[in-house]
Amino acid sequence: MTAMRMVDAHVHLWDVERVHLSWFHAALGLEAQATATRFEHGAAELVADDVELRAAIAVQAGDTVGEAEWLVQHAAASGAVPAVVLQYEPGEPWAGAVQPVIDAGPAAPAPHVAGIRVATPQGAADFSDVTGLDRLAEGLAASDRVLELLIRPEQLGSVRSLAARHPGLVIVVCHLGLGGGEPDGAWREALRSLTPHDSVLAKVSGIHRGDAAPDLARTRMIASTALDALGAERLMFGSDWPMSARVAPYREIVARTASALPPLDSGAADAFWSGTASRAYAL
Repeated sequence: MTAMRMVDAHVHLWDVERVHLSWFHAALGLEAQATATRFEHGAAELVADDVELRAAIAVQAGDTVGEAEWLVQHAAASGAVPAVVLQYEPGEPWAGAVQPVIDAGPAAPAPHVAGIRVATPQGAADFSDVTGLDRLAEGLAASDRVLELLIRPEQLGSVRSLAARHPGLVIVVCHLGLGGGEPDGAWREALRSLTPHDSVLAKVSGIHRGDAAPDLARTRMIASTALDALGAERLMFGSDWPMSARVAPYREIVARTASALPPLDSGAADAFWSGTASRAYAL
């Protein structure tokens, strides 16, 4: 039997003994070292389920230039992380604080910077407080990079406006725009409003809570809504490791996501598990 090849579009890597994360503290229940080696160790267990990790996209967990530089260097030492997404901090020129990291360019075998994430789940619903957002969008589109958005459901409507202003930009919504919210009717309606905008993609990530059995109905509804709104060709799997490790081991997160999905034909399954991410991040 041929193993299913998978791209994990959303992992975080850090080592708080080497780089500072302002939000990190022991009460969160997270490991101080979430390294590529530890991630690959967990991913190796997928072979028992006939799943092969092809690649992972590392999303910067903090917002400092020093951490961004560390992430690029750390990912370079891993054969599993060919691309990274850096965090946006406003500044000059278009990429803000991480512009020097982008301008440095890839030095083999370093991963390429595939995009920049704007994390604003507590911000204005219309993104009006994200300084330089349109300039960032223009720079990303011109350099064939994606804009990732970490947002809450009330902000999904503004994704439509942003996509309309920048039709050449690929926008990736992290965690389906749910954040810490519930998948209620307002979220479902907001996600479906993105249907006409083909350049807007989303990660099915960060959706699992608690034990698998009681959580299954909720995650199935989330996955079904996402597939109805965007289709598998605009969705991608993301584990949200190591945040998700507080819920379940890596192998179980993959299995629980698979269980949440309705039956998919081979083309849709390939798109969801690897194709969409491979296309978006130029793997």
